[in-house]
Amino acid sequence: QVQLVESGGGSVQPGGSLRLSCAGSGFTLDNYAIGWFRQAPGKERELVATITSGGSTSYEDSVKGRFTISRDHAKNMVYLQMNSVKPEDTAVYYCNAKDIRDYATDYWGQGTQVTVSS
Repeated sequence: QVQLVESGGGSVQPGGSLRLSCAGSGFTLDNYAIGWFRQAPGKERELVATITSGGSTSYEDSVKGRFTISRDHAKNMVYLQMNSVKPEDTAVYYCNAKDIRDYATDYWGQGTQVTVSS
């Protein structure tokens, strides 16, 4: 069964850190580009960070210098390290895997809630 599972969400104070994980289950992520998305209440889902199968990364401007996306092929995992978090980072975070061989094929996780508040 092909599945993506996010974990690591929770409540954190402004300025704190959190690490989100995206685990591939039932398939290997090696041939997929991975994106972390987030969706805040009443807002559209937005792309936060991406990492290619080769490890190249990109970030939305608002998180540059604060968030780091990485992957561990051996563990079939992708991470989003969130540092210096802000209240506006509050959202449900989703992992997406897009097949680099067929961009019409992708998978979504169920999401994990991140709440930044004091």
